[in-house]
Amino acid sequence: MSTYPLKTMLATFIKSNANKRTLFNLAPIGGISSPLVTLLLISLPFIEFAAIFNPVVFNKLGIAQSIIFFIVFLSIVMIIVFLVIWSINKRVLKKIATSWDFYFPNIDLKMVLSSGITPYKDFYKFYAPLRALEEDELHKALLKAFNQMQEENKELIEAMQQDRSRA
Repeated sequence: MSTYPLKTMLATFIKSNANKRTLFNLAPIGGISSPLVTLLLISLPFIEFAAIFNPVVFNKLGIAQSIIFFIVFLSIVMIIVFLVIWSINKRVLKKIATSWDFYFPNIDLKMVLSSGITPYKDFYKFYAPLRALEEDELHKALLKAFNQMQEENKELIEAMQQDRSRA
């Protein structure tokens, strides 16, 4: 598997304003861009509405059944949205994992992306002023940032290591 450039890899899970993406962008590494997926997901309820409440189907079902079908199918659409987002995010993580390990071998990518409390919860704050740097400078600056985050959260790292050793 090839190693992606650092900025390309970061573009998959970081927006241009240095915020975390909720739907990862597969476009930088050869997939469908997240704005297109978002547009599709937002349009699904409207497509469903048009399919159920058009004159032909509405006359056959009636108002009560049309509303029930709309509610049932809307819950199915919500499940589809969840599964699409989950699969895209999983696919992006799988594709960039080797590149992440190449650039940051001792840093767990899932801990960086986690919404919970991790030693790297301030990653996006550190990344924001660095995003204009070139590849090599960005890599060195991010390594320093990770070291600084590890120093600031030394107790948390020790507690996590103790917890792993008990298990």
